[in-house]
Amino acid sequence: MTDSLAVSAQNLGWRSPQGQVILQDVSFDLAPGRTLGVIGANGAGKSTLLRLLYRFHRPFAGQVRLGGRDLWGMGARDAARIVAAVLQEQPTDFALTVREIVELGRTPHRRGFASGGAHEAAMIDRVLDQLDLHGMAGRRFGTLSGGEKQRVMVARALAQEPRVLILDEPTNHLDIRHQLDVLALVRRIGVTIVTSLHDLNLAAGLCDDVLVLERGRMQAFGPPDKAMTPEIVSQAFNVAARQEVLQPSNTPHFTFHLPT
Repeated sequence: MTDSLAVSAQNLGWRSPQGQVILQDVSFDLAPGRTLGVIGANGAGKSTLLRLLYRFHRPFAGQVRLGGRDLWGMGARDAARIVAAVLQEQPTDFALTVREIVELGRTPHRRGFASGGAHEAAMIDRVLDQLDLHGMAGRRFGTLSGGEKQRVMVARALAQEPRVLILDEPTNHLDIRHQLDVLALVRRIGVTIVTSLHDLNLAAGLCDDVLVLERGRMQAFGPPDKAMTPEIVSQAFNVAARQEVLQPSNTPHFTFHLPT
């Protein structure tokens, strides 16, 4: 475990307030700049793992380290300068504009109520441009579609200037064009990313590493071609998985059917 690791999880476990064990014995190391995809069936523990990584849940076992520092050994403001999260659940009653929502991402970097001046305004403009949001910067958040809200929340996270970005199903609610836009942005923003994904072919094409969860336990971790074999995927999702290679791109592609 060294400072050269962006994220290090060691023997992580979490249980519900009722005592049910949701996640246990999850360990992995992620180098800076890599994209980790977390996959598994519904209820496998994907969102719980992400909540441990962005300091929403405190683990009942194990430890999360960011850049060599214990996540729970630093203050909340310091943690928010390192890790940002975009969640599936989106607020619906904000009376703020799109620009004001994105500006909230600057909160961990401010002192008191002071704004960041011209530099911060230019950075906010750049983020709005990246997510194709400038044309709706003055609109109220509550008037947006689900896909538009998702892009705003990604923009707010990027405004936070994190070193680690946590994305919980980032393409939910997005049409095909904006799915591609968000994924292209993910590839080029230059931060370490941990994302949960339902689309296994997307995970195989987007991620440097994949972590497979089954009923709260880690079944595999590594590059997609090692962690996402048909055998591992079949077991984790209780399906019969088959992997083909699409031509002419030579791209692996999963198909599925119910086991007989």
